[in-house]
Amino acid sequence: MRLVDRLRRVRPAALPPARRRWTWVPYLLVGLIALAGLAGLAIRPTTDNNTGSADYVIVAGSAGLRWDDLDPQRTPTLWAAASRGSIGWLSVRSAMRVTCPSDGWLTLGAGNYAAWPRHTTGSQCEPASPALTQPDDIGANLTEQRSVVQNNQDTLPYGAVPGALAESVRCTYAFGPAAAMAAARPFGRVDKYQPSLPVDAAGLLSQCNLSIVDLGAVSGSGAQRQQQAQAADAMLARVVAARPQRSLLMVAGVSDTERSSRLHVAIAEGEGWNGGWLTSAGTGRDGYLQLIDLAPTVLTALGRPAPDKLFAGRTATVVEGRPAGVADAMLGVHNADQRSVAQNAVAGIFFKVLAGLQILFFLLTIPVMVRARRHAGPRGPALPSARLVAVLELALIAAALAIPAALLADATPWWRYGHPAWVFGSVTGVFIVIGTVLVRLAPRYGRTLWPLGAAAAIATVVVGFDLLTGAQLQLNGVAGYSAVSGGRYAGVGGVGLGVFVAGLLVLAGSLAQWIAKPWRPVVMVLLGGIGVVVVGSPYLGADPVGAIAVTAGVCVAAAITTGGWLTFSRFAWAAVAGLAVTIGFAAVDLRRPAADQGIVGRLLTELGNGTAGPAMQRAATANGQALLDSPLTILAVAGVLMLAFCQFSPWGGLNRLFGLHPALRAAGAGITVAVLIAGVLNGSALTVAGAAAAAAVPTAVLTALRVLLHAADRTRPDGESYGPGGPALRGQASPVTSA
Repeated sequence: MRLVDRLRRVRPAALPPARRRWTWVPYLLVGLIALAGLAGLAIRPTTDNNTGSADYVIVAGSAGLRWDDLDPQRTPTLWAAASRGSIGWLSVRSAMRVTCPSDGWLTLGAGNYAAWPRHTTGSQCEPASPALTQPDDIGANLTEQRSVVQNNQDTLPYGAVPGALAESVRCTYAFGPAAAMAAARPFGRVDKYQPSLPVDAAGLLSQCNLSIVDLGAVSGSGAQRQQQAQAADAMLARVVAARPQRSLLMVAGVSDTERSSRLHVAIAEGEGWNGGWLTSAGTGRDGYLQLIDLAPTVLTALGRPAPDKLFAGRTATVVEGRPAGVADAMLGVHNADQRSVAQNAVAGIFFKVLAGLQILFFLLTIPVMVRARRHAGPRGPALPSARLVAVLELALIAAALAIPAALLADATPWWRYGHPAWVFGSVTGVFIVIGTVLVRLAPRYGRTLWPLGAAAAIATVVVGFDLLTGAQLQLNGVAGYSAVSGGRYAGVGGVGLGVFVAGLLVLAGSLAQWIAKPWRPVVMVLLGGIGVVVVGSPYLGADPVGAIAVTAGVCVAAAITTGGWLTFSRFAWAAVAGLAVTIGFAAVDLRRPAADQGIVGRLLTELGNGTAGPAMQRAATANGQALLDSPLTILAVAGVLMLAFCQFSPWGGLNRLFGLHPALRAAGAGITVAVLIAGVLNGSALTVAGAAAAAAVPTAVLTALRVLLHAADRTRPDGESYGPGGPALRGQASPVTSA
């Protein structure tokens, strides 16, 4: 007898007393799976910060400098520095939605998300031109610095202190007004200052251990932009000529110059920074760095401690694997800036279209569901035609596969074409058709739960495989996240998390229906435990908050997967199990150094020392913005309304579905708990819930429709009719059989 058959037929009450003692095995397996999940979360990759030391650090910044501005002929100094040193894409996120030059220079000096007061609006950013006084021939005073520091402390939720970097070193030398914004101390004093770097700067860059040089802004397009890039390169040539021994040179495109976000240049060249990709623990992605990472990198190179609780960035490190040529690494098919620009434009279109199509499919499904329920009496409407039901089922399956198909489409260079939205839509449509055909042509398609389970399996496999291979499809992907926004650079994003959780728990619920009740929690916890490890592991999903949310959802689903209601005792056991995993992970995280702690450890540390207010304010602000700006909010609301219709209307069929398949009801409860917790704690509001709804609700509606079509099926004795409302209806419904 096959193992599945044994699991389906075992009933504890029917077992002899000698064998009934084995009924504790499911609980043992649940405990082992929970321990394995905790162990998987606790393991973190080791980081190597041995990137060399320096006696001097020179930060050469240019507002707007991007990798496509570099050329071996036009900008030979920049090209040579990039060829010799370590390079990466720089995200210039600051306290503002778009980082203008003043915000970028101020954020550089704060080591945290900061903002300079703005006085105008428009498509262009204001140049960095702060008011300066020079009471002596040595330094300068930034006249607005005190009010700027107060504004960042009182009105912004990041706790940034402009000038924190300058306060952490012995002496700073600024060349240019913009550089003075990064080199000024919190009270406004710039230790040493010159309006620009002289042509002969010999000896100047060794007078302070930190020198900050403004290379000039690069903006516009065409010949004008090329001339500005050449001017920045000429200024950098002066820096290189005057550079002292044992110095670290850092070149950074510190901000945007237009009211749109881009990725910029990051170069570090010196002892220990010879080749390789730049990265940091803040991004967790090879080749990506944040602007706030530059300040702690400066102090680490100089052997100076970082100011306590002021820096939000992490020290940059170098990893191997970069192509030898700069063009091969940063341009062409590897131009992450070009891809991120296309991603920002296409993502909004994709999710708006998806929301509109799913709402349309739901509206078309409602009258079919009304007709699918057999009415008493001779005047009841006939059942919908089998052809209509078949077409509607295919449309709902296609809708459920849209986001997984979009993830697969991100494996193609769609963003390099002249009309990226049309190319992306076409490729996504091809993958949707392929997935729908695979589900439809399967031999088990007629089974009630097959479309639901098959679509969930496809979604789980696509997201899971992407995480196992480094989340390359989600980085700067339409169905992923953009490095420009600065929210996430590696692991699973909000959309991927919603699709993965929904697919995994629906798949677990579908599989659990095949086996006996005592073993159903084991299936739910087994697959759920795998999901916790995949989401929370720093090697894979790198989302500990998401892992905690998935743990809570799995515990709730396991508690009611055998049927019945979520009683107080069941809820208590689920809460205890979820709390145990969460506390265990938090305890491991708190034992690490503060710089290596994850978001859970940092949050608990801040709660303990009373500094968690800004973090909570940031989360609340992010939730509010995501709630209003994201089209996934519409998908979440539309999914909830459709499920409410299916459950509470006389024509819904969802209650009957849950009655026949209680494991699916458990999966739905678990998904709801997981996506709401993950969305709120990660500051993405209903983004995770909207992605989960987009992946699960269409096939859930399809399954409810199938249950309705066969709600009145009976074994008809010979010679009897179908009864009122159903004469001559045989063969009109789709050939669906029991799960």
